[in-house]
Amino acid sequence: MSRQEETIRQNLQEVRGRIADAAGRSGRLPEEIVLVAITKYADASAARILFEAGCHDLGESRPQELWRKADALRDLPIRWHLVGHLQTNKLRRTLPLVTLIHSVDSSRLLTEIDRLAAELQRRAPVLIEVKISGDESKHGFTMDEGSTALEQSATLEHVQIRGLMGMTSREGDLGSARREFAALREVRDRLRPSVPDRVSLDELSMGMSEDFEVAIAEGATLVRVGSRLFEGIEG
Repeated sequence: MSRQEETIRQNLQEVRGRIADAAGRSGRLPEEIVLVAITKYADASAARILFEAGCHDLGESRPQELWRKADALRDLPIRWHLVGHLQTNKLRRTLPLVTLIHSVDSSRLLTEIDRLAAELQRRAPVLIEVKISGDESKHGFTMDEGSTALEQSATLEHVQIRGLMGMTSREGDLGSARREFAALREVRDRLRPSVPDRVSLDELSMGMSEDFEVAIAEGATLVRVGSRLFEGIEG
């Protein structure tokens, strides 16, 4: 086993252990939380090590990088997640590759996903991205716009909304992250009783390398961890 493989496997084991501990402290089962390994910090060979170590959900924030890695690792049945901003002109190449788009941040994108999914004769699983911080650089619907997007989805036959996604403030601390995660969970709980029949709000995608344990405490079902998995790997 190479040094790189050993380090990645150790890091993965540590992160999974921390997920299990955080779940236990919250009265949850570790199996309720999916680890999405964000591979923007790694090359395709490192991503392959993660998959072979048992982490089959991999994510990218840039569509072009997802295309490149999906092609390089096309022999593996990876469940790819797109977690960053997606422009409509990159949708056609992205949609066939992904298991879940976390970052649907506009009504236009939602409509385009539905149109292309109909053309491809498939259902497109997505999450609605909601702004949970005051950071103007973040994409997403406002809290109120999120409700409108879910109402709009009632007319979209090829989009499968599975939940919500949120990004915390870049400069925030764990206390502010907890408040922002709690706010997203509260929005989900408020919207749940009135969503269209084909919409599910079971999933909450929130939490990254520095705050995923706090996110789990506030109800995250998907955590997006990148840098923690590649610590100690020479670039």
